[in-house]
Amino acid sequence: MTGAGAGFRVVGTRTLVDEAFLAVERMHLLGPDGRAFERVRVRHPGAVAVVPVDGDDVWLIEQYRAPLERAILEIPAGKLDLPGDDPELAAHRELEEEVGMRTPTLTRLSVIATSAGFSDERIVLYRTGPLEPVPSRPHGIEETTARIVRMSFAEAVAMARSGALEDAKTVVGLLQAAALR
Repeated sequence: MTGAGAGFRVVGTRTLVDEAFLAVERMHLLGPDGRAFERVRVRHPGAVAVVPVDGDDVWLIEQYRAPLERAILEIPAGKLDLPGDDPELAAHRELEEEVGMRTPTLTRLSVIATSAGFSDERIVLYRTGPLEPVPSRPHGIEETTARIVRMSFAEAVAMARSGALEDAKTVVGLLQAAALR
């Protein structure tokens, strides 16, 4: 590695918590000058998120998020279930599960690091082609009580630009999808 990351080295890790799909580790590192330091890292299996655009509309999901203690408006998303899970297949799965839509075409937008200061989570973002309805298959209480929201793509992008949407993957996904139009 070159630049600001050059010379940093992980010399060990210790798992502090291993719960469900997340693990919390204490990292032991050496800086470029040889000084030892520690950081805490949340390990995450990765995720996918989909901007489901159909014509002039986009489909979003409003669901309760326990860490925030309220519901927020988001694009459909979900974690990779297994190591080596194909992100594109996972994106198709999440689109069907969460908003009851299927698409023949996904366009990969980018991969984003959601909270690089403390987590290794990366989300692969996609945009859909045309959509067709299928039965939704929600999982968990948050998804079964969620509200599916269809709105104009232009309105959703305006909300992302104005700060009305706070979910990072949703803001980035909408703005990147808008750049393709």
